[in-house]
Amino acid sequence: MKKQSIEIVWFKRDLRVSDHKPLYNASAAGVPLLPLYVIEPDYWAQPSASRRHWCFINDCLNELSADCSTLGQPLIIKVGEIRKVFEGIHNEFNVLTIHSHEETGGDWTYKRDILVREWCRKTSINLVEYPNNGIVRGLKDRDEWAKIRNRRVHEKITPTPERIKPIRISSSDTIPLKNDLMFGLPINGKVQKGGRKEAILLLKSFTEARGRDYLLNISSPVKSDRSCSRISTHLTWGTITVKEILNSLRQKTIDFKDSKEGINKRNLSAFKSRLAWRCHFIQKLEDQPNIEFKCMHELFEGLRENDFNTSYFDAWCKGKTGFPFIDACMRFLMYNGWITFRARALLVSFASYNLWLDWRMTGPYLAKLFTDFEPGIHFSQLQMQSGVTGINAIRIYNPIKQSHDQDKNGLFIKKWLPELQNVPLGFIHEPWLMNDTLQDRSRCMIGKDYPHPIIEYKPSYNNAKERIRKVREGISFNKISKNVFKNLGSRKSRIVRSKSIKSSSQMSFDL
Repeated sequence: MKKQSIEIVWFKRDLRVSDHKPLYNASAAGVPLLPLYVIEPDYWAQPSASRRHWCFINDCLNELSADCSTLGQPLIIKVGEIRKVFEGIHNEFNVLTIHSHEETGGDWTYKRDILVREWCRKTSINLVEYPNNGIVRGLKDRDEWAKIRNRRVHEKITPTPERIKPIRISSSDTIPLKNDLMFGLPINGKVQKGGRKEAILLLKSFTEARGRDYLLNISSPVKSDRSCSRISTHLTWGTITVKEILNSLRQKTIDFKDSKEGINKRNLSAFKSRLAWRCHFIQKLEDQPNIEFKCMHELFEGLRENDFNTSYFDAWCKGKTGFPFIDACMRFLMYNGWITFRARALLVSFASYNLWLDWRMTGPYLAKLFTDFEPGIHFSQLQMQSGVTGINAIRIYNPIKQSHDQDKNGLFIKKWLPELQNVPLGFIHEPWLMNDTLQDRSRCMIGKDYPHPIIEYKPSYNNAKERIRKVREGISFNKISKNVFKNLGSRKSRIVRSKSIKSSSQMSFDL
């Protein structure tokens, strides 16, 4: 019997049917179409993958499957090694073309995609990969990136197919449950809800109400959960595109031009600026995949690797460093799966400078916690906040000053560190300064109920500053830095910027 000819759309970090060029083009071919998502056990065994990611994806897949069914062909779920999955489909069908978006992921997906391309060449199956969210593959000159990116994200929205021609397939796996052992340890906290509908609701509530105080509250540990868009996780897993968001924002600029309600022009400008910087950081990994493992500036190799302190790392991971604001931020992140960009930078800075932990060790732990783990942004920011890029200013945040600045009344600290609930405001940022009588009265004995600071801030600051300085004064440092900038640096004048945000180092993780 002659095998049925089909097109395949391979979904990865693009879990939607709208503004999806691979799906649209494949449906236009006029032959049966197999929409495919593959759960790859080896990926979920990676140190950066976690059940928190899967819970969000699970929501997305259930909605995506329903949307595909509405178009005429349910989503096909397979579990296994990708080439074996394709091989099985190829044995049953005459596969004409595999359509997918380009994925700028970590080393594992990078190598996986290379193997898929090789398999397609050997089997004479056409593989078409489409640009995604303003990232430019095969970029010859970084000077051209912003121009190409801005053109792409302002193109017309790709229509949703009216219908998918169904296939006849022997079997499909069911979507694994959220508690499947494949996806790692249980979550002791919350998970952001996934799915296209949720992305649309978030964007709508942000532009119509929540974004009104976006710039005012973007760093606030108490108010940011409302004022931030919370859309970054949806961009990460592809329930919505940058193009769709910008299209929506253009409409809001018109709608609210003369209105005092909703997000104003200044906040819109800041938000669009962050969208552009988001693409910029992902482009770094696209251009140089080894930044997941190698310092952008090679002279920083060997700086921290041999000084790793396991007890420091464990205390940092558990939010038990003895620095209240650091610990509150970590415990908030562990429970909620997100935190403000300033707090993310602070956590990395404290680990890299004060605890002198290598970013390649702290990075996977944070990746597991962030529901919006985006490899390009993640590794770029780890390096930037660890001072190993060679092209960014060194920022060593003072955790005590940040505590006073960001949580003046200690409300955030007391919420997430209940052991400090009765500590007077005058000592909430430095509880180790309380005498024994006050500790007893506060029912918080330092060293018993809450740890002593695991390091002294000033000596650790001076040590980090001196060791970084020695590297930066190396004979070849500036020459190498110029090459790093040429390959990975931002061309600020060509990126849409907001005058309200001063530093690109803060355009990083969330929106």
